[in-house]
Amino acid sequence: MSTKLPWLLVTLEMDFPEYIQIIKQLFVAGGIVMPPLVLCILLLWYGLGYRFWVMKTPRRIGVRDLLRYYQQHDDQPAKGIVAQAIKQGVRLQKEGVKNLRRHLDAAFYEYEREINKFSVLVRIVIIISPLLGLLGTVIGMIETFDSLATMTLYSQSGGIAGGISQALFTTQMGLTVAIPGLLAHSILNRKQHQIESDLSQVKDLLCHQIVSHHPIVSSS
Repeated sequence: MSTKLPWLLVTLEMDFPEYIQIIKQLFVAGGIVMPPLVLCILLLWYGLGYRFWVMKTPRRIGVRDLLRYYQQHDDQPAKGIVAQAIKQGVRLQKEGVKNLRRHLDAAFYEYEREINKFSVLVRIVIIISPLLGLLGTVIGMIETFDSLATMTLYSQSGGIAGGISQALFTTQMGLTVAIPGLLAHSILNRKQHQIESDLSQVKDLLCHQIVSHHPIVSSS
């Protein structure tokens, strides 16, 4: 075991410069659009990671059961954005505020804005990334035919096929950024719609309980 550890350390030391070299080759192959594509990758997965963290729920139980639980155990910590909203709604209900619906709309607006945060940014990145890749391909094709005109492409880059292959690399990168981002964004959008539906149900249940406890008596 002790003989394998130094070998592993030497391997890691030898591989690190190779990784740097690969990254440099990717930037050279991508050309001028490669830095914006890398920025798109960082923005995309930061936004997706933030949305996933905000909307994650430890367990899935019904809204009615969750509301009943926090009405009986209001001192328990809330796990998840729906549970936090329920605790705040229960507190407003117990305070006996007038026009509870208006107060719930104002209080839950922050939660609705939180789960929608970075949604526009993610959509923009998903749209822009393939366009940046296409732009890089067009630039690469122009350079390829310019080199063909002076016959430098045959002597340096392995002919037309090598130039076209390098030009199409940016389109591949753009699609590699956009497709996984689109799938993850669709999953998070479904989760967002479910949370919005749960928040709306919480407001209806709390307001219905107020009406049930204070029935309207009609005078004859």
